[in-house]
Amino acid sequence: MQAKLSTMFQSLQVRNYRLFASGQLIKLIGVWMMFIAQDWLVLELSDNSATALGVVTALQFTPVLLLTLLSGRLADRYDKRFLLFAANTLWTLLALGMSLLVLTDLVQLWHVFAFAGLLGVANAVETPVRQAFVSELVGTPLLPNALSLNAAVFNSARIVGPAVAGLAIAAFDVGPVFLFTALSSIAPLVNVVRMRTSELHRDGLPARGDRDSARVIDGLRYVWHRSDLLLPMVVMSVIGMSLFNFSLTLAALAKTVFNTGAASFGLFSTALACGALCGALSGTGRRSRPSVWLVLGAAIGCASFGILVGLAPTYWMVVALLVPTGFFMVFFAQAANQRVQLGVDAAFRGRVMALWVLVFLGTNPVGAPLIGWVAETYGAGASIWIGGVLSLITALLALTWQLRRAGARLRFRVLPLPRFYVTSTD
Repeated sequence: MQAKLSTMFQSLQVRNYRLFASGQLIKLIGVWMMFIAQDWLVLELSDNSATALGVVTALQFTPVLLLTLLSGRLADRYDKRFLLFAANTLWTLLALGMSLLVLTDLVQLWHVFAFAGLLGVANAVETPVRQAFVSELVGTPLLPNALSLNAAVFNSARIVGPAVAGLAIAAFDVGPVFLFTALSSIAPLVNVVRMRTSELHRDGLPARGDRDSARVIDGLRYVWHRSDLLLPMVVMSVIGMSLFNFSLTLAALAKTVFNTGAASFGLFSTALACGALCGALSGTGRRSRPSVWLVLGAAIGCASFGILVGLAPTYWMVVALLVPTGFFMVFFAQAANQRVQLGVDAAFRGRVMALWVLVFLGTNPVGAPLIGWVAETYGAGASIWIGGVLSLITALLALTWQLRRAGARLRFRVLPLPRFYVTSTD
């Protein structure tokens, strides 16, 4: 067990990564608390409008759609450590301003919309830079483990944040939750300053500030001619747009279908995050690039359980199904992320990860308003299972295409354990 745990958390032996992960954990707990408080505030200010929730989600992710590719170029040209500090500083200032509006009872719905849009600008810069920066913290050999631990940190915060937020909103209202978010975002600022630049892994990177080596169009061409990178991105774009809107759909499901309070909404998010944490930890032992079959199998599992969540008739059945849904959701996203990161040249990593963030998060401005409209018109459950069906169709089509391209067949074996496996037609 000691050897297993040592392997699972191997990246934490690197001082710079340890600082990075601890700062992210503290910040993300506050961020998830803020997301719950923000959704609850929007519902209160808009008379329980799922469409308003969709608009907020769209505003949060529209800057990702518009600015992420440019952020990837910045990541390949300039110091990622400095860019992270600047983006997190903007996040802190925005969270402080919003907390003051809420605490003084001056907040209006348009304030939340504006806050969401500006927060999206900070995210559009920070997320691709943070994704690309991990390889500089630990180097290529530990990169799969570090990426899995990143997902574990994210989902640990996703477990703690919503649960604490639900109780805090019930006890203190939403104002103190926004204030805690602002204070928690100081942690990554301090830890980025404490990192040792001499211990960063920067071999193979282009000269900083070299314009010709960091054009956006070159990054797009690079991915277009790499089907092993393009396929997981296409599948992720559809699943991210149609199914990964749980912050919107679960809030509507809790309040409009099951008529529950903030604490019960937090339980939905916590159940999803518990499964997601298990999915993240299950990949910490991976030391090589995941196969395309693993990525597509996880996508099929994620879509299937998403359909079941949308069709579940009772509150506790939804809670139970959200655990495996969260597992496959993160297992798929993490395997796809690792397949992209471990297959890309260092000189293109910033732009390729920006494109990854674009398909992972940037599709939300397109999907969120539509999902919100479906939830308001046909019910929150329908918005989830319809997204699951679209995701399942996409994953199966991708699997069929990959089987034909590889000249392979999918087979099923019962003994010794039931499982699917791939064989060559040769």
